[in-house]
Amino acid sequence: MSTKRRETVLPDDDLFADFRRQCFATENWHKKYDKNDMQVWVEVGLPKKQVIKGASKIHKIKCKMTIKDVSAATMYDVLHDGQYRKKWDPTMLESFDIARVNARTDVGYYSWICPKPLKNRDVVTLRSWQVTDDEYIIINYSVKHPKYAPRTNLVRAISILTGYVIKPIGPNSCSFLYLSQADPKGSLPTWVVNKASQVLAPKVMRCVHTAGKDYAAWKEQNFPDQKPWLFPEQSTLPMMDPGELSLQRADSLENVDETSKMDAQEENEDSN
Repeated sequence: MSTKRRETVLPDDDLFADFRRQCFATENWHKKYDKNDMQVWVEVGLPKKQVIKGASKIHKIKCKMTIKDVSAATMYDVLHDGQYRKKWDPTMLESFDIARVNARTDVGYYSWICPKPLKNRDVVTLRSWQVTDDEYIIINYSVKHPKYAPRTNLVRAISILTGYVIKPIGPNSCSFLYLSQADPKGSLPTWVVNKASQVLAPKVMRCVHTAGKDYAAWKEQNFPDQKPWLFPEQSTLPMMDPGELSLQRADSLENVDETSKMDAQEENEDSN
């Protein structure tokens, strides 16, 4: 993370390049799922940064899907369209945009359902995007916003660096890659990590693919010309000074130890 980004919160070209490099790296990634044009990897072989029970742990997961029937441009629209996300995202509790920082950067809130008996999580993130002739990139990471403090009924998680790289393969096909580096704030047992990589991630990827297939018909009935992520002048979000934001670091948040709830659940997961 560059000094410039630490000072301004805003991403620079180096951060986008680093994210892209991680997306296509192969070293230290272990494949956990490979079926129906979809692969899921988790990062392995890194030094353990926690030695005590209840310490936070960074979870890094990468998913790639080859989509043969939806264009890269449409998948990019699906990821940006907050109203449409309410139709397709199976894990979402609440999601809304808070403000925009510039023409290709905004701040938003997202909360999601976690596998029982874990507490549900939420994040406040700064999201930014880059578009070239042959690639779409969206990245986000956690920030502190003065009006959106952690809630008592949710665990505030940390996105260290999360996002998507979408590359056209043909006029109606694309490679769709998702990478998440996050601290869920909790001491999570093996069954949760396995379920995330082997069950939940493929499920969400299939949902976003289906969403891509259905998007054109939905958008035709829902403000078809409104795409502020492509046409910034359409945005109705208030402008925000990035100086009001700061990076949200994991060590400033309460850590939640949920391992005591897990033994019976883990046995149940194994039996199923």
